[in-house]
Amino acid sequence: MGLVVEFHGIAKDFGSVRVLHDISFRLEAGRVYGLIGENGAGKSTLMKILAGYHEPSAGTVVIDGEPVSFASSREAEERGIVMVHQELNLADALTVVQNMFLGHEIRKGFLLDEKTMARQAEAALASVGAHSHPDDRVGDLIVAEKQLVEIAKAQVRHTRVLILDEPTASLTPNECEHLFSLIAQLREEGIIVLYISHKLDEVERVTDEVIVMRDGHFISQAKTAETSRARMAALMVGRELSDMYPPKRPVTSVGEPLLRVEGLSVSGWAQNVSFSLMPGEILGFAGLVGAGRTELFEGILGLRPRSSGRIFMGGKEVRMGDPRAAARLGLTYLSEDRKGKGLHVGRVLSDNLTLLDLKTYTHPFLSPREERAALDRAVDEFGIRVGDRECLASSLSGGNQQKLAIAKYLAPEPQIFVLDEPTRGVDVGAKRDIYFLIDRLAAEGRGIIVISSELVELIGLCHRVIVMRDGRVTAEVPADRLSEEELLSHAIGTRTAAE
Repeated sequence: MGLVVEFHGIAKDFGSVRVLHDISFRLEAGRVYGLIGENGAGKSTLMKILAGYHEPSAGTVVIDGEPVSFASSREAEERGIVMVHQELNLADALTVVQNMFLGHEIRKGFLLDEKTMARQAEAALASVGAHSHPDDRVGDLIVAEKQLVEIAKAQVRHTRVLILDEPTASLTPNECEHLFSLIAQLREEGIIVLYISHKLDEVERVTDEVIVMRDGHFISQAKTAETSRARMAALMVGRELSDMYPPKRPVTSVGEPLLRVEGLSVSGWAQNVSFSLMPGEILGFAGLVGAGRTELFEGILGLRPRSSGRIFMGGKEVRMGDPRAAARLGLTYLSEDRKGKGLHVGRVLSDNLTLLDLKTYTHPFLSPREERAALDRAVDEFGIRVGDRECLASSLSGGNQQKLAIAKYLAPEPQIFVLDEPTRGVDVGAKRDIYFLIDRLAAEGRGIIVISSELVELIGLCHRVIVMRDGRVTAEVPADRLSEEELLSHAIGTRTAAE
């Protein structure tokens, strides 16, 4: 009959807080299951119980009719249960092959069988479409390549249950296609695949059944073919979720742009890029991983050296040597690396919120009372869902962390706001909140730039989208021509700007 995994009444407490409540459902071999829910729904916690990272506070995991309890992830891996985390779990100082076999080395007598490990690693990398070599140092790889190494690592572990947590967050469309083909192959081999994702189009495409969780509770399990994306979203948030994107307001093309960039080049990343941004406009930047979008704006802000180009704000040429100078001029940038560069996740919420505008709260000493008042206003204005306002930023869900980061970078009252991958790792309900927040900022007369790998997001939000490929602008697509096919064809080079 093949492998069967069952959850019977699983509950999990962290201290006095119960985060999972009486979870029960069944998984069968040769099936791909989409596990969906808003951030904080309990998806990752439940999967970490299955993968041996947590022990349940109540209930039982049953595999092939036998109750199991794993003391560690290694014990779970010995039973063929492997989890590929959203936060990559690799040692940067080691090579790809060393990471793939770390703790599971193949030996020939007393020595490591390096040839066999290299051969198996190379085959696993090829199976997921990775271009890295077994001897490459992991620290030298980009995020997308590291993600593929994590998935390839699972391939060499005799996997029976594969848990993928947001596996395509940093992958190009071509790499995603390789992953989807691999999932189909694993299904044919009788492996259970659990696919955790906020991208409902991917869930719809690659899964056989959809399991929905909400607020730590099991909500439903149904065949994917019988569950529309709209129904998935409604089950996740507990209400019908219509009008995902705000209606697009008209933007004037008359007058002085808020921002004008002429012939800007960032060595090795962007060549001769020109564009403008009008007041009230939401301007998108599309492109594959490595297209140079992020590096272009890091060059504009002075985080990378510019080899040529001029920048104008309000009709006057400006020189920005660093992000602080840019903020003084009225431009702020929220990095795609929310936890590494956007927030200090080990600090409390008020510390994060006021960091870019400390002078407002210093007379001459920092006023904790005024910081707390600012946090109260931000929680209300930006819809940040938080119980304890003295908690660390790391305790917030991804969507609420992003709302806090947006509030932080709006504190200096910028006229131009650049958001890089604003909804990465954010659930569908929080995405809608962020989209309407972006629209509200534009309605106030600010210029908003959205860099995103989600084409549907750019189509739903933006008045125009600039497409980049290999560091160059390949097209500028107006709202009435925006489609996934149009954007992707320019991003991969099958269509020219003239077409």
